[in-house]
Amino acid sequence: MTPEDFAALLTPEGRALLDSLRDYDPAQELAVATRLRREHPAGLVSAALGQARLRQRAVAKFGAEDAFRMFFTPGGGEMATRAPVASYRAERLAGLGVRSVADLCCGIGGDALALARRGIRVLAVDLDPLTVAVARANAEALGLADLIEVREADVTAVDVSSYDAVFIDPARRGGRGRIFDPEAYSPPLSWAVGTARAARYAAIKIAPGIPHEAVPAEAEAEWISDHGDVKEAVLWFGTAPGTVRATLLPGPVGLRTAEPLPDPEAGPVGRWLYEPDGAVIRAHLVAEVAEQLGGRLIDPTIAYITADELRATPYATAYEITDVLPFGLKKLKALLREREVGVLTVKKRGSAIEPEELRRKVKPAGPNAATVFLTRVAGAPTMLIGGPAA
Repeated sequence: MTPEDFAALLTPEGRALLDSLRDYDPAQELAVATRLRREHPAGLVSAALGQARLRQRAVAKFGAEDAFRMFFTPGGGEMATRAPVASYRAERLAGLGVRSVADLCCGIGGDALALARRGIRVLAVDLDPLTVAVARANAEALGLADLIEVREADVTAVDVSSYDAVFIDPARRGGRGRIFDPEAYSPPLSWAVGTARAARYAAIKIAPGIPHEAVPAEAEAEWISDHGDVKEAVLWFGTAPGTVRATLLPGPVGLRTAEPLPDPEAGPVGRWLYEPDGAVIRAHLVAEVAEQLGGRLIDPTIAYITADELRATPYATAYEITDVLPFGLKKLKALLREREVGVLTVKKRGSAIEPEELRRKVKPAGPNAATVFLTRVAGAPTMLIGGPAA
């Protein structure tokens, strides 16, 4: 989509056309396009159909009410912060007393929108002309244009000294997909850290796979999950240097410490198995959860906690284990057939077997359900069979 195509969508004709496509079925696109081109320019129809598809995909990230009013670029929707995560971060910044934020590498404006909804004034900066146009249109569409200034500029040349905080979301995708080297981000992580150090408060959004040793000593590192899926990591400056935090949404609920516990001991599998939330694992806070649960690891290298009694925790999902077996497809298939298991949930950690491959081989059938964990116990490939705690 070109800036000209996007501008056409903002005309009364373009907006009306786009609104009419809210519930259209992409499988019927050819027929819909043929019908619409009888009344509208072909270029406008193509742009509207593309935008309608992007809005439908964005519902999962932004919710229907916002998604069907917003505008997206193909890559911008994928890279934008999920709305609950952006809202949580905006709430945290507001709690620090922040009233103005320079949002550098703002993309389509997801974080800027969340900040403005907390009454925070935002300078949203991006270098790409189309992205800037989309971010500006989103601020207007959601009635937040008075609080959001969108500027087309090189973020490395913007003076942010007058803002209470800086939020930086470097581009982590290139022509070949995801970028894993932080110095290959655009702009590089080293530039972002230098800018953050000069600010009163700062937050840098990074990939959740960042090694802990790459976290600057003066930063707080936070890993955030939403409904169990790890979404991002954030380096905070001006808050709690050296602290690591796992935040679970919705809630939020969180664990934090400046002095992580040593890894817990491993021991025999008990009646209960706990699967820690991904943010807890990424933050290296499994030991803290194990201590709360009175548990132990099933293997020194595996982030499953086991215990002999059931305790409630928001930081892990509990399962009751009925069988502990050496890995073997024949044994598993026979057990599932005996128990008439047709609904099989497969989880793995420390196993090379893929869940779909296992399902094809054991061919579960029957009215009952079970969960199988493919993992290691004391170094040996093992199958743990059970189900979610009641």
